[in-house]
Amino acid sequence: MMFSQRKKLFYSLLMAVILTACSDSQDKKEPKISFPTVRGEVRLAFDSPKKAYIKTTILSLTQHPLLEPLTGKITYDESVTSRISSPVSGRVIANPIALGAQVQTGTTLLELDSPDAAAAEADYAKAQADLILAKKDFIRQKELYEGKAVSQKELERSQDDFNAALSEVQRAQDRLKNLHISAQQHDGRFSLKSPITGAVVERNVNPGIEVRPDRDVPLYVISDTKKLTLIMAIFEVNLSKIRLGQKLSISVPAYPDKTFPATVQYIGQVLDEKTRSIQVRCDLPNNDGLLLPGMYATINVESDPNDLAIVIPLTAVFTEGDTDFVFIAIDENNYQQRPVEISLRLKDKAVIMKGLNANEKLVSEGALTLRSEEQIETDSDKK
Repeated sequence: MMFSQRKKLFYSLLMAVILTACSDSQDKKEPKISFPTVRGEVRLAFDSPKKAYIKTTILSLTQHPLLEPLTGKITYDESVTSRISSPVSGRVIANPIALGAQVQTGTTLLELDSPDAAAAEADYAKAQADLILAKKDFIRQKELYEGKAVSQKELERSQDDFNAALSEVQRAQDRLKNLHISAQQHDGRFSLKSPITGAVVERNVNPGIEVRPDRDVPLYVISDTKKLTLIMAIFEVNLSKIRLGQKLSISVPAYPDKTFPATVQYIGQVLDEKTRSIQVRCDLPNNDGLLLPGMYATINVESDPNDLAIVIPLTAVFTEGDTDFVFIAIDENNYQQRPVEISLRLKDKAVIMKGLNANEKLVSEGALTLRSEEQIETDSDKK
């Protein structure tokens, strides 16, 4: 009996020691800080690993985009471009002017030893000789008529011959003028000259080759590359958003960090029934020479400079039901969910009509991470 009482006492003391130890351990733990949960707000701990997935940006007003970025192609400006072929046949002599050379109006591009040029020179010489003979005959017939030695019919025939010879000289002279050949030239040489000022951007001729007027490709293309043309296609449904004189901005893969201005110059008057699109041509200044014909460009169609809006990345937006939401960073650890109204949704951007203001700090990436954290907090509160 004594042993049983001692055993009970031992167990009682053991339980008291265990309870005292547990109580001391609980007391030594740091008190847990809890924040009041506000609907639509998320608070992350200072050292939360989720903060690495959160990126923010300061909102600002920018030009209102009107369309999804378009694609276009850069080409020569035809108003300052000339595709030059030879009007005569012949063999190229000496060295034609080099590709890339800058030329002025009237600069000789190449010289030909040309039978056609020789024939034109010979026609002019013959016409001059015939005119001299016809003039002498007319003067003689006129004197004979005044002396009543010939009839009026003979005088009129002589005058007709003189007029015909005069016309032939004029025709032969005009032919030389069209070929830019001097009337005093008699060597059968033809000089192909540039009709405009610009750069030699294409050359399809080599020394010694034979050229003909019916050649398929031009011998030279001369263009002022300081002025280019941008060609793009606008779908029929977007035609109302394009107007003459509208300012555009473009970018090209070669210079991804630069933008270049362009201006709508011409809107096509015919709809392509297969693509339901209209061709639009734009003036594209190229004073620094960075842009090249043949480049493809991405085109941003924007509104007037005074038409401003808040444009955010689509990564900032999440949708629940029929409502779009974003998160605004109140401070480094606190974020607020906010509904927004989107007026235009583009490929990677959204134009905000209502719900955001300039200078607010938007969560541009990680909105879904915050939404999942908010859901966890809400579910915890329910328990």
